[in-house]
Amino acid sequence: MRQPDLGRLYVDGREVAAVELARSNAQKRRGLLGRDGVAGGFVLQPCHQVHTFRMRFALDVAYLDRAGRVLVTRSMPPGRIGPLLLRSRSILEAEAGAFEGWGLATGSTVTWQLG
Repeated sequence: MRQPDLGRLYVDGREVAAVELARSNAQKRRGLLGRDGVAGGFVLQPCHQVHTFRMRFALDVAYLDRAGRVLVTRSMPPGRIGPLLLRSRSILEAEAGAFEGWGLATGSTVTWQLG
């Protein structure tokens, strides 16, 4: 399986972390399973819903629209399923607590640059 694309993550124009972008079905199915954490963010695109079954750590989850605006955020401990949000184009995942440090909240704009 091909690895997710790597790049930099921005919140409201500020660089905040490294990012991995999962686009293929295989990459999205694998997601963060089997990891003990994530350095930065992990974006699933396209995506409307996520779960934390078999996860080893809690996540911050942000549902993003086509423009990268945050529609909803959630903190999700392992063993949960997030809401299905058909308006979302992609979902950003990070270790629980990361969003607060990045200043990410509903209405923020999230972008990334690969490479």
